[in-house]
Amino acid sequence: MKITWLGHSAFRIETAKAKILLDPFFTGNPGFSGLDAKDAVEGISHILLTHGHGDHVGDTISLANETGAVVLANADLATWLGKKGVAKTDMGNTGGTVSFEGFTVTFTQAQHSSAQITEDGVSHALGNANGLMLHFGDEPSVLHMGDTDIFTDMGLINELHQPDIGLVPIGDRFTMGGAVAALACQRFFDFKHAIPCHYGSFPIIDQTADKFVKGMEGTRTRVEAPTPGTTLSF
Repeated sequence: MKITWLGHSAFRIETAKAKILLDPFFTGNPGFSGLDAKDAVEGISHILLTHGHGDHVGDTISLANETGAVVLANADLATWLGKKGVAKTDMGNTGGTVSFEGFTVTFTQAQHSSAQITEDGVSHALGNANGLMLHFGDEPSVLHMGDTDIFTDMGLINELHQPDIGLVPIGDRFTMGGAVAALACQRFFDFKHAIPCHYGSFPIIDQTADKFVKGMEGTRTRVEAPTPGTTLSF
C-alpha cells in the first residue's frame, strides 16, 4: 500500500486493486501548490468524500468527469453531485458499508458540519459529516477521520474496525487541535501509524504538526508527518 498526502485532508491511496482519492481539494489548496495533478489522479478508480464542505469536495466534479472515477459520499452529497453532473456516484450513510472490488468503505461518525453555500448566500445542508473506514483484505486498514472533534464513541469505531492507519485532523479551530487529537489517538485507538492532516494550509489553522507529534511521544503509534506530495509505503 502507498499513501500520499496531497495537502489539507486530501490523500491518494494506492493498493494492488485500487487507486483512490480522498477529499481531493486541489484548486485553492496551498498545500497542493506545486504538486503535479496528473500524478495525483493517475489511474484513479474511486473518489471518496468525508463531507460536503468545499475544502473536501474540492475538485471532485471535474476530476470525476475527467477520469470516470466512481464518487462515494453520503446520500445527500452524492445526490447533489449527481445533479452537478457527476456521472458515476455511489452513496451510503453513517454506519453503512459499501463494497467495491478490493476494498470496503464504512461511514463512521464525525463531529462536524457538512454544507455548501450558494451564490445567494444560502447554506445548503449536505448530509452528516463522516469519517471513512477502509478495509483492504490483507493490506493495512485505514481510517480517514474526516473533520472532527474528539468523542467517546471513537472507542467503538476502534473496537469494530481496529484500523491500522489513522488519518487524523489536527489543525484546531474547525477540528480538534494537535494535543486533543493525540489524546483521541491514545485513549480510543491503537493505530500502528498516524498521519496528521488538516493543518498547514490556511493561516487561521495550525501551521505545523508539532503539538500532535509532542502529544504522541512515548506511544506505540508511529507518527508520520510528511510534506505534501510525499508517498509513504506500508
